[in-house]
Amino acid sequence: MKQKIVMKVQMNCQKCQAQALQVAAEADGVNFLALEGAEKDKVVVIGDGVDAVKLATSLRKKVGHTELMSVAEVKSN
Repeated sequence: MKQKIVMKVQMNCQKCQAQALQVAAEADGVNFLALEGAEKDKVVVIGDGVDAVKLATSLRKKVGHTELMSVAEVKSN
C-alpha cells in the first residue's frame, strides 16, 4: 500500500534539513521525499510499506523533536 507521511521536524539550520532528508531517504520503501511548509519544517515521505513510527523515531534521535502530522493512503490511477 502506497502511503503519504507528513512529519513536522524541528530544524534550525540547513544542515538539519539535509540531515533530516538523509535519515528519511535511508528508510525502507521510500519513493519520494520533500520539504514543505513556509519554514520548510515538514518532511513529506511517499512510499510502499514505510513504517511511520520507526521513521519518526529515527528523526527524533538524529535531528530533533518530530511530530507525526498525518499518514494517508495514496490513490493511484
